[in-house]
Amino acid sequence: MTSSATSVEHRRLSRVHFTALLSMIMAMGALAIDMMLPAFDDMREHFGLAADSTQVAQVVTTFLIGMALAQIFYGPLSDRFGRKPVLYAGFVIYGLGALGAVLAPTLELVLVSRFIWGVGAAAPRVVAVSIVRDTYAGDEMSKAMSFIMAVFLMVPIVAPSIGAALLLIFPWQSVFAAGVVFVAAVAAWARVLPETLDPDNRLPIDRRAISGAAREVLTNRQTFGYMMAMTMTFAVFSSYLASSERIFGEIYGRPDQFPFIFGALAATMGVAILMNATLVERIGAKRMVHLVLLTYVIAASAFWMVTAAAGGRPSFVFLMVGMMAMLSLHALLIPNFNSIAMLPMGHIAGTASAVIGTISLAGGAFLGAVIDSRFTDTVSPIVIAFVLFGILALGFVAWADRGRLFPRRNSESPSVVTEPRIR
Repeated sequence: MTSSATSVEHRRLSRVHFTALLSMIMAMGALAIDMMLPAFDDMREHFGLAADSTQVAQVVTTFLIGMALAQIFYGPLSDRFGRKPVLYAGFVIYGLGALGAVLAPTLELVLVSRFIWGVGAAAPRVVAVSIVRDTYAGDEMSKAMSFIMAVFLMVPIVAPSIGAALLLIFPWQSVFAAGVVFVAAVAAWARVLPETLDPDNRLPIDRRAISGAAREVLTNRQTFGYMMAMTMTFAVFSSYLASSERIFGEIYGRPDQFPFIFGALAATMGVAILMNATLVERIGAKRMVHLVLLTYVIAASAFWMVTAAAGGRPSFVFLMVGMMAMLSLHALLIPNFNSIAMLPMGHIAGTASAVIGTISLAGGAFLGAVIDSRFTDTVSPIVIAFVLFGILALGFVAWADRGRLFPRRNSESPSVVTEPRIR
């Protein structure tokens, strides 16, 4: 490595710069989903599908499956060769997948390209989580992830509106072309990111080392329990992403308002996740998760009872209140689930991030697709899913913590295990 390259690698970044950069890296997956949602009607028309066809939702599902499955490869590679080489390999695949989706002449080839696109998006997710774990642990990691996720959630607020604006001028393929532009911009910015992998934590690329690291992830009670809880909540969230256009555009007849409705719900999540950082600092990540999960199950049950009484189609105002409540609770859970699951895995952060991401995303995408398949002309499937998967998530957390809910603050793990390369 040249001296100039070394100086770039070890440049000290401000906390704001570090957070903003990792947020944009994490946002690459969200952008690849949210910007295209307004294009679903145009895609149905272009490919000769029925107006109520759910086939176009597969562009979300195939992307998530590709993103989930590829993480298991990126994790060990990032633990061996470092975070940045793997990150840039993902950037290249991401760009090729996006370009393929632009040029694909059939829906089937669009789906193939979306799978490749998801494979590329897996690397930024694995690397971003690994970098945070390289730098922080415990409540400090939860706080850092909260700020990163808060900025990350700004993307869903603006992405559908950007997609809708592009569609006013350009054909539907333009929402895919925007992904090529975005990855090029983030790749240029990421050159200032330091390499955070400790040389002492580099793992060899061999079957025994990788399987041993994966076994450690799967046999750690805390990691496994919180990973499965995250899978349950992600199942409902992935179904929401894939079905939101149908819920608001078709069931409630507001297709023109969809970008604004979607953005408003994302903004609610952003506010909640900013509150999470403060709440974690005051009461601790585990106590926070326990409290929010209990609230989640109670709120979901109330949402379901009103929805059932309304024949599966409550008023639009009540639907919005219910969705804001549930998605806000999701925002309070996701960064904490991930942080607590990663806490015992600092020495194998890349592989652990990959295993956790693969299982939570693949499992969540599969279960989310099952929920999607139940949609007809009501919102009952997703409301019932909030209840069922919330109860399952609570069960996994209770098992992981051996039934000891609401632990004392001083019983949780220390906050920082390494000195971050940021001011």
